[in-house]
Amino acid sequence: MYFVYILTNYNKTVLYTGMTNDLTRRLYEHRYSNSQDGGIKFTQKYKCYQLVYYDSTNSVKSAIEREKQIKGWTRKKKEDLINSLNPSWKDLTYELNLR
Repeated sequence: MYFVYILTNYNKTVLYTGMTNDLTRRLYEHRYSNSQDGGIKFTQKYKCYQLVYYDSTNSVKSAIEREKQIKGWTRKKKEDLINSLNPSWKDLTYELNLR
């Protein structure tokens, strides 16, 4: 299973889009890792820890394509995607028992 996800910060001013095969591990890494991974450095710098969107697929190719597609979108289009599934922008991490 592969996941495409969007994280935001407390004030909802920054959006980060990523892809992983283990959403629980990756969310933990974004929050606590000291890795030099660019995504981790970005999310820690801007405190993007709230999971506001995710989708899953069985195909790594589809996940990579979807991540690239979303990353190329305007902020407005990303907001529309989040609003279509999570209009209150609540942190979905809690619902998934990933904390």
